[in-house]
Amino acid sequence: MTKWVYSFGGGKAEGRADMKNLLGGKGANLAEMSNLGVPVPPGFTISTEVCTYYYGNGETYPETLKHEVLAALGRVEEIIGLKFGSTADPLLVSVRSGARASMPGMMDTILNLGLNDLSVEGLAKRSGDPRFAYDSYRRFIQMYSNVVLGIDHHNFEEILDEAKDDKGVSQDTDLTADDLKKVVAKYKDKVKEQQQGKPFPQDVHEQLWGAVGAVFGSWMNQRAITYRRLHDIPAEWGTAVNIQSMVFGNMGADCSTGVCFTRNPSTGDNEFYGEFLVNAQGEDVVAGIRTPQQLTLAGKNAQSSDLPAMEECMPEVFKELNAIRHKLEAHYKDMQDMEFTVQQNRLWMLQTRTGKRTTKAALKIAVDMAREGLITRKEAIKRIDPASLDQLLHPTLDPKAPRTMLGRGLPASPGAASGKVVFSAEDAEDWVKNRKERVILVRIETSPEDIGGMHVSEGILTTRGGMTSHAAVVARGMGTPCVAGAGEIRVDYAAKTIKVAGKVVGEGDVITLDGSTGEVFIGAVATIQPELTGDFGTLMEWVDTIRTLKVRANAETPLDAATARKFGAEGIGLCRTEHMFFDPKRIIAMREMILAETEKGRRTALAKLLPYQRQDFIELFEIMQGLPVTIRLLDPPLHEFLPHSEEEIAEVAKEAGVDPSMVKARNAALHESNPMLGHRGCRLGITYPEIYEMQARAIFEAAVHVSRDTGRTVVPEIMIPLVGAKKELDLLKTSIDKEAETVFAEQQYSVKYMVGTMIELPRAALLAGEIAQTGEFFSFGTNDLTQTTFGMSRDDSGPFIEVYRAKGIYEHDPFASLDQPGVGELIKIAAERGRATRPGLKLGICGEHGGDPASIHFCQGAGLDYVSCSPYRVPIARLAAAQAALGGSSSSGTA
Repeated sequence: MTKWVYSFGGGKAEGRADMKNLLGGKGANLAEMSNLGVPVPPGFTISTEVCTYYYGNGETYPETLKHEVLAALGRVEEIIGLKFGSTADPLLVSVRSGARASMPGMMDTILNLGLNDLSVEGLAKRSGDPRFAYDSYRRFIQMYSNVVLGIDHHNFEEILDEAKDDKGVSQDTDLTADDLKKVVAKYKDKVKEQQQGKPFPQDVHEQLWGAVGAVFGSWMNQRAITYRRLHDIPAEWGTAVNIQSMVFGNMGADCSTGVCFTRNPSTGDNEFYGEFLVNAQGEDVVAGIRTPQQLTLAGKNAQSSDLPAMEECMPEVFKELNAIRHKLEAHYKDMQDMEFTVQQNRLWMLQTRTGKRTTKAALKIAVDMAREGLITRKEAIKRIDPASLDQLLHPTLDPKAPRTMLGRGLPASPGAASGKVVFSAEDAEDWVKNRKERVILVRIETSPEDIGGMHVSEGILTTRGGMTSHAAVVARGMGTPCVAGAGEIRVDYAAKTIKVAGKVVGEGDVITLDGSTGEVFIGAVATIQPELTGDFGTLMEWVDTIRTLKVRANAETPLDAATARKFGAEGIGLCRTEHMFFDPKRIIAMREMILAETEKGRRTALAKLLPYQRQDFIELFEIMQGLPVTIRLLDPPLHEFLPHSEEEIAEVAKEAGVDPSMVKARNAALHESNPMLGHRGCRLGITYPEIYEMQARAIFEAAVHVSRDTGRTVVPEIMIPLVGAKKELDLLKTSIDKEAETVFAEQQYSVKYMVGTMIELPRAALLAGEIAQTGEFFSFGTNDLTQTTFGMSRDDSGPFIEVYRAKGIYEHDPFASLDQPGVGELIKIAAERGRATRPGLKLGICGEHGGDPASIHFCQGAGLDYVSCSPYRVPIARLAAAQAALGGSSSSGTA
């Protein structure tokens, strides 16, 4: 018979850390901590299988679940010495979600469950503190009413604010027990009013099952769905529910609650890092309502705080917590994110999990732990999410750039960003999607409902909250710069302004955040390129000893080529020559060529382009210093180069010595209904061979020049695009070979070269065996191969791709991550058939998929020689290639 419930506490547990899929991350780690002898409040976990059953059976539970829950509840009562529902010695519990992948703040939690009008009196007598009892009751009513009954928080916040105003106080802690009794009564009246006369539930078992149902229900709330989509977490995984006896950090001055990390999650430094609040419950630390205190004296000094650190005011508890920090990190061999509560000077650990961290911190932690011998170098490599390296590869603020300070907060997530101010997540999404603006999301504090707007924003600024607030944790996970707790800044949502020290910034004004210092500036501030040394350089050295796939870059400008080399590219895998013709000095000659009515006229115009092309290739060959350079000959249809405005048409006509009507007529003649499948690629080279002849001559003259001048080997790889038949490649290769012979004879110097093709049509993939008789290498153009395989335009698929993903038709956007069952199968067929004809045939991909880690894993398995991607994705591809060689992917613990 299926077991649905797993108990933990009292120094033992029915689960283990390796049961994460069944118990969720939280439940598995609570069980593991119990087995390690770490003090954990007793409780039990309802497995993820119940969630699957719940949604698969019309939101009903397995028959035996209630019996198992009651039995597990009895074990908790036995360990803790309290009784659930008792009016004298009431056991209170927390009910929390726990998915196998960390989803901070995305699902629901309920604390203090088990309180009612009678048990609150028992709690008051047992604790000797009526104020604490009624504070817990009002918190429970508010949380339960919001999560289970769907009553908005503001209904209760207004009542609490009125109570504080009536007393003339600003803090919740200034309210007495009698004040809180009145608040509770008003809370219950509000519930009755909102529920059409139905009172707040007094039956503790009704409360428990209401909470369990709400937590399972929150697996499908909008913010959880959005988070799963952003982080590729399958809906079928489900969540577990953890029910745990309450311990109280709000019973007085000898109580506290906090969040801590075994190392600094922003920098990766090996220092204890965290915050706590005296006389508080867990949500207070991240809610931003009170200013948290630092755990350590070093943290207090770094924050210039005048509040006492735990190391000062609770030294014995701090010593025990620090020992647990070392024990858990050594056991899990990774940086841990822990939650704790101190009840009357007794420490309880509520949670541990692999801590979210910035990429900078992830690199430092991985490298340091490898050097410490805690993990191997291979484990360090597997631990970094390749996509997260993007955080390190972009500019930071130039320290010499002028700036105007607006305010300062906490450096919650490093990096620099400029953008236009918006004040809601909805506006952020709207401005980015519809106005194409870069935005900074400014909030008093963020909540899980803001996840969509946070994801699209360049940076996040909050006026409340600490280093472990919702905004800070989520921003660090996303790699988005964040300044939190900027208390001197005042946000006015109604006026859509922020004010500080007489300065006013309105919606749409530009500000700049420095998430590394916590500073906020008016206007845009200049940036500088990152230094890719230190831990980054060390890890990349390790990566390059492991990987077998080569990594090249897509580049056609000297800047792109130099950037690619800086990031470790081993050549150019795609030089798109059409990008070279849009320069103002060249576009006129290009248009002359298109307008020419004879071959002679076209050759005259192309002769003007030849010196430019030759210099382009000289610069690329010099920068690449003997590394391979794959040059794709002209690919797009000619109409893309023609003018469309009246002014441009007149200018081209004058330059070409023709009437503007002729330019318009040529435009009309070249217009295509479906240019992606029209007169482009090798079809241009066959109909206008002089175009490819000019390009080939430019390549060979440049190669001879660089090889003769530098003494370095230069091996151009000339790539013919859009081939669908061997005969196309035969004709064009013959023409290219003839041009090579001519140039080498003229120069009395020769270089080696290769002629290959871009496989971007299904027919080419299927006929790869024939095409390989002529083609000396294949490069898979996965952008167009995806379009032609799916019969779907990359430019026009946006409106329906997300609908398809939501409905489960496609798991991923096939233009972002390679479609392995379809497009991938064609690549495998082409590779196998091509190499059967030409053993050792060089194979690579050069679409945007070349920088996608999942696609790189596929390329490793398919036996490709290299991937080519945009310059800034080269380090990502290098790391992903090493992980593919190791047979593993990145850990969920990294940024």
